[in-house]
Amino acid sequence: MTAKKPGIIRDFTTGSIGRELLLFSVPFMLSNALQVLYSMVDMAVVGNVVGSAGLSAVSTASQVVNFMTMLCVGFATGGQVYISQLIGAGRRDALRAAIGTLYSLVALIGAGMTVLGTVFARVFLRWLLTPAESFDMAVSYLLVCAGGMLFTYGYNVVSAVLRGMGNSKMPFVFIAVASVVNLVLDCVFVIWFDWGVTGAAVATVIGQAVSFVYSVIYLARRHEAFGFDFRPASFRMDKTALRTHLRLGIPFALRSGAVNLSMMFVTGLVNGEGVVASAVFGVGLKVDDIVNKISVGITYAVSTMVGQNIAAGKIDRVKKSVYWGWAYALILYAVFTLVYLTEAEALFGLFTRDAAVRALAPLFVSALVWSFPAMILMRGTNGFTQGIGNSGLSLAFSLLDGVILRIGLSWLLGVACGLGIFGFFLGYGLATYGTAVPGMIYFFSGIWKKRRMPELARAAGDGPESRG
Repeated sequence: MTAKKPGIIRDFTTGSIGRELLLFSVPFMLSNALQVLYSMVDMAVVGNVVGSAGLSAVSTASQVVNFMTMLCVGFATGGQVYISQLIGAGRRDALRAAIGTLYSLVALIGAGMTVLGTVFARVFLRWLLTPAESFDMAVSYLLVCAGGMLFTYGYNVVSAVLRGMGNSKMPFVFIAVASVVNLVLDCVFVIWFDWGVTGAAVATVIGQAVSFVYSVIYLARRHEAFGFDFRPASFRMDKTALRTHLRLGIPFALRSGAVNLSMMFVTGLVNGEGVVASAVFGVGLKVDDIVNKISVGITYAVSTMVGQNIAAGKIDRVKKSVYWGWAYALILYAVFTLVYLTEAEALFGLFTRDAAVRALAPLFVSALVWSFPAMILMRGTNGFTQGIGNSGLSLAFSLLDGVILRIGLSWLLGVACGLGIFGFFLGYGLATYGTAVPGMIYFFSGIWKKRRMPELARAAGDGPESRG
């Protein structure tokens, strides 16, 4: 007798919200912590072996890589919302078309990003005012990462589908595999083979490739529970599912792209101050990533729980999911505020031995912590706006955050007010209120309670789209 394999889909329309949200979000937070870890390993090994020029190269090239990756994340987020709402509405019969269409769509976008990144690598890095000392290394890093973009996209879309199904365990396992492979290969390629920045990029791509292949094998062996069999015919794009993925995914992708473009603008401002300032900003972003990416696990969990419950018509559970998200985020950010303010130089010391870079650590952190109250709010409200499928509103908030405030405040404080790099850092942090405050107002307004789910109407063939 064959042992029954555990189910992949998880229903959040019943049970204790606080307990379920915590249990669901912890694997996401651990997954993201591992992601941060292997990203930090790249920076730490490069910083200690190559020096500040290497830090500047990885930091600057990573902005371009992040921009290309975030387009995938936008469509993956839209797919997560669609899948969670299908499950909440009891429409599991539509999952195969939704998953297959998402995979094919993201694969096409990933191929396009690979071409774009390899052909225009030098152009992008010139736009970012990459310091001369780090330019060639940055080009090498970007070319390798762009070449492996399909693996990055593959991992992200598989994880998004599993999140929509209420499964947070396996994304943790997949990223754990990538982290271990990356850690080992970083030591081999950067330290032993002396490949420098290029070695760090190769290690990252191979780690993601191994993780992606493992995730596909795992899911293919459990295709009955997963709802997708990985046969070539299953990857054909379904018109109804494609319209929904585009309707949800394009605004989410534009949102992610807008935020990353603003980050690239700030990076350019900082790079104009020299290689030390560039290295400080690069290390500072990695330090910020520790709490930022760990806490985004709460957003993932809130998004899925809201998506299932809004589709099931359980408004009270939707609201409580956001409240619990805020509570857990508050605890997390309170702890990290204390750590960052007291151990700034020690944290920066993990990445570099350069005294000039470490000396500016308190300056960056003192600007960063001003963003933390906004980040607490965003962990609940971002998950909420994603979960109800209001991608247009998410885009509007992000344009305010990224294009208007991050670019505007960084230039105003750093250039017009003459605060220099501290003004650039402070503008980067304060911009988050452009998403946090409007998101909170929208949540408490209750307007969203009248909203219908057009993606579910299409999946069920109920007629034209209607929005509340």
